[in-house]
Amino acid sequence: MVKIGLEIHGYVLTKEKLFCNCKAEHGLKYFKPNTNICPICTAQPGAKPMLPNNVAVEKSVQIALILGCKINEKLIWQRKHYSWPDLPKGYQNTLSGPYSTPTGIKGNFLGIGITECHLEEDPAAWNPLTGEIDYNRSGSPLIEIVTEPDFKSSKEVIEWLKQLSITLGYIKAIDKSSGLKADVNISIPNGKRVKIKNINSQKNIQQAIEYEINRQEKELPKVKETRMFDEKEAITVKMRSKENAEDYRFISDPDLPVIILEKNRIVKIKSSLPEIPQEKIKRLIKKHKIEKKSAEILTKNLDIAEFFEKVVEKINPKLAVPWITVELLRVLNYEKKTLEEVHIEPQHFIELLGLIEQNKITELKAKEILNKFIPNSFSPKNEAQKNTKISGIEEIEKFTKQAIRENKKAVEDYKSGKQEALNFLVGQVMKLSNKRADFKVTREIIEKILK
Repeated sequence: MVKIGLEIHGYVLTKEKLFCNCKAEHGLKYFKPNTNICPICTAQPGAKPMLPNNVAVEKSVQIALILGCKINEKLIWQRKHYSWPDLPKGYQNTLSGPYSTPTGIKGNFLGIGITECHLEEDPAAWNPLTGEIDYNRSGSPLIEIVTEPDFKSSKEVIEWLKQLSITLGYIKAIDKSSGLKADVNISIPNGKRVKIKNINSQKNIQQAIEYEINRQEKELPKVKETRMFDEKEAITVKMRSKENAEDYRFISDPDLPVIILEKNRIVKIKSSLPEIPQEKIKRLIKKHKIEKKSAEILTKNLDIAEFFEKVVEKINPKLAVPWITVELLRVLNYEKKTLEEVHIEPQHFIELLGLIEQNKITELKAKEILNKFIPNSFSPKNEAQKNTKISGIEEIEKFTKQAIRENKKAVEDYKSGKQEALNFLVGQVMKLSNKRADFKVTREIIEKILK
C-alpha cells in the first residue's frame, strides 16, 4: 500500500518579519529585489535578532489548535545548519528538530494525523542560473505543518489540501497571495522513502504524486533521496540523497529566548477560534434546510458564511441562498474582489431581497441594483421607487406589441418552432420596460398574442 505524507509550508500573515522590523511581503512581482532588508535579515556581522514577532507566534498557535494539536508551553529555538546560497547566516532558525518542542504536536485534521506544526524563518530567494540572491523574503515567518503518512492517493491529498486551505482562511493566518507549498514524502511496500521538494500548486502536487508512484513501482527505491518536480515535463528528477537530522547539526540558539506560552493565553486563543467549515456546513444544512452543495459554497469563505447568516435572520433561506451563492459571488468575481475588500451592508442586501419578496421590483432590476453595491452598498429603496415592478397586463401588452412589431424575424422564428426566439422577445420587453415588466406575465402575454 502506498504511503504519502506532507510537509506543508505557508507564509504567516504578518506585517513584519520574524526577527526584525522589515516588511513581510510576498508575491509582489513589481516589488524590487533587496528593498525590504536590514542587517538582521541579511546576517551582517554583529547583527543580532530581535525578539520573535508576537503576532506570528500567536497565529502559529491558532493554526496548531485548529489542526487539533496539543500546544507545547515551552518553545526553544533551534539552529538548523546547512550550506546554501539562500541562507546568509549558514543556519535557519526553527522550532523543529530532534531536540525541539514544536508549537503543536499529535493533532488530527479530517482523519489525517498531524505529527507537528511549528514556526520557522524563510531563507532568501536564490536564482541558480544568475547567482543573484533576493533577501526580501529572508526572515519572513513560515508555518510548517507535518502530517503522518496517512494518505493513500493523490486524489485524497488534493481534497484534504483544499479543505485545509479553506479552514486556514477562516482564521486569516496564512498569506493567501502566496498560497501553500508542499514537500511530498512517498513510499511503496519494501521501498525507501522519497521526498519531492517545494511543489507550489495542487495541480503539480497531484501530477508529482502520480508520476512518482508509477516510477517507484517500476524501479523500487533502495535508498532515501530528495527529488524535484519538473513542471514542464511533469516528471520528478533526483536532486540528492536524503539528509538525516544529524546532517543539519541542530543546536539551541543562544541569541533567542525560550518562548513561554502560559495556559491562560492558550485558552484565550482557543476560545477566539471560529467554527471550522466542516462543522458550519452541517449546522447550516440542519438549521436552514439548505442543500449540501449550497452550504459548501457558502462556507468556502468565512465572510460569505457570516454574511449569509445575518441575511437569513430576516430573509427566507430559499431566496437568500441563490442570491448569495450566485448573484453576490457573480458581482464580486466580475470586480475581482472579495467580500472583505468591499463594503456591503447586510441590511442593504436584506432590503434588496425584501423588495423582491414584496413584488416591488423585478429580479432583473434587483440584479442591476446589486451591481451598483460595489464598492459601497446603499439602501435600494429610492431606486425601487423609481423602478417599481410592472405587473398590469395592459401596460405590459403595450411593451409586448412594440417588441413584436420591431422584431418580425424573431416572431417568424418562434412560429417556425424556435423556442429561443421567445426568450429573445421577452428580453426585448425587459429592455423597453427598463427591466420593470413582470417576467412571467410578459412570457404568457407574448405566447397568447403569437398563438
